[in-house]
Amino acid sequence: MTTARDLAIVALDMPAGKPVEQGDLSLALAGAEVFDLVEARALVLDGDRIVPNAQAPTGDRLLDEAAGALVRQEPYESVEDWLWRRGRGLSAAYVDDLERVGLTARPRGRRIPLLSGRTELVDSPARREAEERWTAAEPVLLALAAAAGIGDEPPVDTPELTTDTAATVLAAVGEAVMELEAVRQRKAIEDAAFDNVWRGY
Repeated sequence: MTTARDLAIVALDMPAGKPVEQGDLSLALAGAEVFDLVEARALVLDGDRIVPNAQAPTGDRLLDEAAGALVRQEPYESVEDWLWRRGRGLSAAYVDDLERVGLTARPRGRRIPLLSGRTELVDSPARREAEERWTAAEPVLLALAAAAGIGDEPPVDTPELTTDTAATVLAAVGEAVMELEAVRQRKAIEDAAFDNVWRGY
């Protein structure tokens, strides 16, 4: 399993009363893919630039798709640019992929199966592995989840989080999530102002 897939499983395992913002999760998943691709030696970071290595199959469909999407010409792509480009709709892609491989199921309604049901995880080795990493408080997984609004931040002085790669990726994810929240707030203010104009007529 990959960090990105484990993060998607952790997000789906959250109680229904604690919804995760899909945009925040998508950005965190794109960040998790950077960690996974570094581990698979499909890329290295040069400062904040993603430098691809020779592509080799990882065995994970979405991760292979991510590797194939890397910019392979100089000056290469920054981590921040990658998060925004790759992250678009990524949480939905992971939810769909988990269902495709049988790790989730849609709850059945009385008459029509799943017009509005939430996707639910099934008991599986993959789910147990993600739960084990979460319970063990694996720092990178916890930090990415916290960026997506799930759980608490791990201690920042953890060795796994003080590497150049971790610091670069997690800083970019944090900044992107804050930027997305700022966009949401601006939109909410604009929508409220528009509603007030209409109420005045």
